Amino acid sequence: MNKIHVVVIVVCLAGVALANALFTVDQTQYAIVLQFGDPVDVKRDPGLHVKIPFIQNVVYLDNRLMEHDVPTTIIYTNDKKNMVVDAFVRWRITEPLTFYKRFKSDNSLSIIRDAQDRLGDVIMGELKSELGLHIMSDVISQSRGTIMESVKAGANAKLLAEVNGSDSRDGYTETSGLEVVDVRIKRADLPQENQKAVYERMKAERDQQATKYRSEGQMAGQKIRADADRERVERLAKAQRTSEEIMGEADAQAASIYAAAYNLDPEFYAFVRSLESYRAGFNDKSTLVLSPDNLEYLKYFGQLNPENK
Repeated sequence: MNKIHVVVIVVCLAGVALANALFTVDQTQYAIVLQFGDPVDVKRDPGLHVKIPFIQNVVYLDNRLMEHDVPTTIIYTNDKKNMVVDAFVRWRITEPLTFYKRFKSDNSLSIIRDAQDRLGDVIMGELKSELGLHIMSDVISQSRGTIMESVKAGANAKLLAEVNGSDSRDGYTETSGLEVVDVRIKRADLPQENQKAVYERMKAERDQQATKYRSEGQMAGQKIRADADRERVERLAKAQRTSEEIMGEADAQAASIYAAAYNLDPEFYAFVRSLESYRAGFNDKSTLVLSPDNLEYLKYFGQLNPENK
């Protein structure tokens, strides 16, 4: 019975040791094997792996793209405007061993949290430095993409410089353990106390621009009306001249016709003209007074008596 007990105990201990010696790595993870707190191996390939039981333990790190919201901060632009900037950063672990040494902890959640805190500080500093070189209109326009690329490059360079400067025993490294993949601004706005003043200034500028447009429109309208009036006078004068020319030509032709008719038969011409004068001058309401010297006017009403001259 004692032997059976020993065998059972040994089997149990072996099972516990085997369970403690085996560990699995997911395809979304890195596994860092620690021995007495110091990293001795890094497992990148997914699958089943072996470690020394009870002596070694494993810390898992996520190898996927991660996102972190940078704390909202006030940034001063090059044109002396202060802006409330809310940004986020996408990052990933590229070298798990360097990353672990930099943010050493037995808790993977604590490592990621510490890394994100430091990453947020770096991104915030780069945002302040880079946006301080640009005016506010550049930040809210299409130039924002170029600015964000500069922030990303500056953050990666700063992280790398921190690693090479903080641990000279490992010599120069070409990686900081993590990589900033993208930086984006979610919101860039004015502080609440400045919005009203900015809106008032924008309104004044728009009012000034509107006044300028109205003045230019009034000047253009006056010019158009003056040109139209001048053209109207010119056209009326031209039309009047043409009319007088036509009337003069018509009068000349009429006089020529009258002269030709008179030359053909002066007596008949005088008779017709007298009839036209009678028709125009005599009616039921007219009174005609003639002196003896003007009786010749009525000669076609009857033959005058020579004795009555």
